[in-house]
Amino acid sequence: MSNSADSPRTGSSPVRSRFRPVRVLTAAVFALAGLIFFTSFNTAKGTNIRSDTSLLKLSDLIHERSHENGELDESNAALRGDVEALAERDNGSTEAEDDKLAALEQRAGTQKLTGEAITVTLNDAPPDATAKLPGYPEPEPDYLVIHQQDLQAVVNALWQSGAKGIKVMDQRLISTSAVRCVGNTLILQGRVYSPPYKITAVGDPERMQKALAASRAIQNYMVYVNVYGLGWKVTEDGTVTLPGYSGTVDLQYAKPVE
Repeated sequence: MSNSADSPRTGSSPVRSRFRPVRVLTAAVFALAGLIFFTSFNTAKGTNIRSDTSLLKLSDLIHERSHENGELDESNAALRGDVEALAERDNGSTEAEDDKLAALEQRAGTQKLTGEAITVTLNDAPPDATAKLPGYPEPEPDYLVIHQQDLQAVVNALWQSGAKGIKVMDQRLISTSAVRCVGNTLILQGRVYSPPYKITAVGDPERMQKALAASRAIQNYMVYVNVYGLGWKVTEDGTVTLPGYSGTVDLQYAKPVE
């Protein structure tokens, strides 16, 4: 049987191309790319997602709030001084009652305190530090920064030595003060500080230095000082006046949602 009927004739119209999956796949890729571009545009709403300066960094916001809190503390201290001056004019109290109130204010840390003092300074190690003693591993980044427990160890040792008052950086500590660190920054009473950290305490200098040396937490810290170069310095300052605490004395606590 002749197969001429199955073959295309010379001069006839070309045979239709066969179905090609590759072309369909290419079209699908372009369609998906278009969808991605549309979604990105709709999310950005015409802004540059990567470099939009209107997006404030969290660190910038923290430092801004820290500065505002510092200004509010200064304003609060000035107002508190005015209120106390007005109250002293004629409050009807006896001399004994005034003396008792003054003693309570001293113990609460809201008044200035003058006396012999020492200052402890802690600082991060150099970022390129290496192990200085044999048998110790090369440092991880965590080994080279001051941690919350390091600051707390110093403060606790000073209180245990009988310190009459303590100042961390430029703020007086009271019974409700919390020394907290986030990363390598200190957050104290709503304000943010970076190392080096200075802790000044009024009391018996000899007793305070002995308490620091006897603290097991500080002994552990000293290993990192000797091996990796963390900063540690204790100085006797002579007579120093600590500022009174100027922040709020109201207790802050969580409340159930009604």
